[in-house]
Amino acid sequence: MKQPTPSFLKATLAIASKDLAAEFRSRELLSAMLVFSMLVILIFNFALELDVKVRQSVTAGVLWTTFAFAGTLGLNRSMAVEKDRGCMDGLLLAPVDRAAIFFGKAISNLTFMLVVEAIVIPLYALLYNETRIFQLEFLGVLLLGSIGYISVGTLLSTMTVQTRTRDVLLPILLFPVAVPVLLASVKASGGIITGAEFAEILTPLNLLIVYDVIFLAVSYMVFDAVVEE
Repeated sequence: MKQPTPSFLKATLAIASKDLAAEFRSRELLSAMLVFSMLVILIFNFALELDVKVRQSVTAGVLWTTFAFAGTLGLNRSMAVEKDRGCMDGLLLAPVDRAAIFFGKAISNLTFMLVVEAIVIPLYALLYNETRIFQLEFLGVLLLGSIGYISVGTLLSTMTVQTRTRDVLLPILLFPVAVPVLLASVKASGGIITGAEFAEILTPLNLLIVYDVIFLAVSYMVFDAVVEE
């Protein structure tokens, strides 16, 4: 008798829960991302001995540089663990939609990135004496940018995990594709911090939303073919 196929949502949440439970037991991935992020923030803090106005103008760039590198580290490690432990083969054999694997991994990766951001932002505010990053608008842009970065990053990390040079190959493939979301995030975040008019940040905000929708849709459509390869 054929086993019933789990619902798409149930399968997605099960995969995400599995990743989160495994990580919160070991804390290997989060620890690496946090240490790396804090190190970058401290280096920028000592390197950018700038006045208040100049610091305000570079805040968005510093934060997104930190999040991009930490996110890449997390994406690489997340998929490498699945491959090395043989978990990916088990997931592919499970009677679930392959796209559920993508969304489950994306949710867990996004959670890791948001946890790191939640710790790094107060640290940055303390070191740089910058409180405008706690605005709801800034946090909204942070969420949109993170979703876009993680969606394309999860897809590309799945493609590169089979290669021997995955640690080097993922950043080479990811950063050019993620340039639009990073630039739009920096532009929108910087506008919010400096108190720009809403009309000035509307274009990068629209770009973020469109980027997220497009890459989530593309990942949904092509993930099955990617994992088959």
